[in-house]
Amino acid sequence: MAPLKVAVLDDYQGFSDPHFKKLDSTKFEVTSIKDTLLPYNQPDTPQSTKDALVKRLEPFEIICCMRERTPFPAELIAQLPALKLFLSTSGRNKSLDLDAFKERGIPVAGTVDKNRSDKKTAGTDSTTQHCVTLILALTRGIARDDAAVKEGAWQTGFATGLNGRTLGIVGLGRLGANVARIMNLAFGMRVIAWSTNLTQDAADEKAREQGLPVENADGEKTFKAVSREEVFGAADVISVHLVLSDRSRGLVTSQDLSRMKQSSFLINTSRGPLIVERDLLDHLKAGRIRGVALDVFDLEPLPADSEWRNKDWGKDGSSQVLLTPHMGYVEEATLGSWYEQQVDNINRWVAGEPLEAPLF
Repeated sequence: MAPLKVAVLDDYQGFSDPHFKKLDSTKFEVTSIKDTLLPYNQPDTPQSTKDALVKRLEPFEIICCMRERTPFPAELIAQLPALKLFLSTSGRNKSLDLDAFKERGIPVAGTVDKNRSDKKTAGTDSTTQHCVTLILALTRGIARDDAAVKEGAWQTGFATGLNGRTLGIVGLGRLGANVARIMNLAFGMRVIAWSTNLTQDAADEKAREQGLPVENADGEKTFKAVSREEVFGAADVISVHLVLSDRSRGLVTSQDLSRMKQSSFLINTSRGPLIVERDLLDHLKAGRIRGVALDVFDLEPLPADSEWRNKDWGKDGSSQVLLTPHMGYVEEATLGSWYEQQVDNINRWVAGEPLEAPLF
């Protein structure tokens, strides 16, 4: 019997190789595909690229993806007749059409983050750490100053202190509450929060879950639920922590950005499409806020000609721009655990055993 063909997609660092080499080479033929084609369901993706993606994937009986790096809409799934097993990473992947997999009878499983504490008050998961790092690096001007020193300059700008400033959290879920707790306790920031359905009672419960009092000694709410207008208008630092969905896509618009102080900062470690990219670019080019730190983008990886790939941000009146390549979850231990779980699920599937972390 010919070996089953396994595709490992979008492993930019080649980190999966030693894990998948543990599969029996007489039973499996593993191909690691390290570059990412444009998404099949992206409006601007040409038909030639869609065809190339189908041609790339159609030989494989097992496909292992990394998070949402390659989306799998129904139209793409329908063109992969050989596909028998699909493995994602993490416990949720909104870029997969699970109904289409179900209709084809293709089992789909994710992974569990075994390196993250289950305690609600831990506040030290990878994305939280990355978000806090971006807040500090942006407000202290770390990237700007690093570049200046390397170019022979000295003290070209100012740092912004955070003590007593206002942190605006857009989306007070687990990650938003973790960041809010750290910035409140460690840096003395006042926390206000907004999302579509956030109430003060819910915000108070989030404070309790984080081991914080509902009110401080002055009777002010630790996590104060405010209006959309107030969170954007009053905050000195705004951090976005929403799940991307049809309802939240494009939620933050030019109208919200125009309410921000010129001295304020915006951080997004959630998903790029939560903010209307064109609106954000226009505001930054005009220098209407102090700066932005982004770990996520509408299209990933960023195209070579992306407007974000500009070395002149912060010059000629534009805002400071700090970019990282969606690194919020990219820790060696996490990715290693995910790849190990994918390999284990392949062996489970071949042995007729139940998959771990099934997505339906």
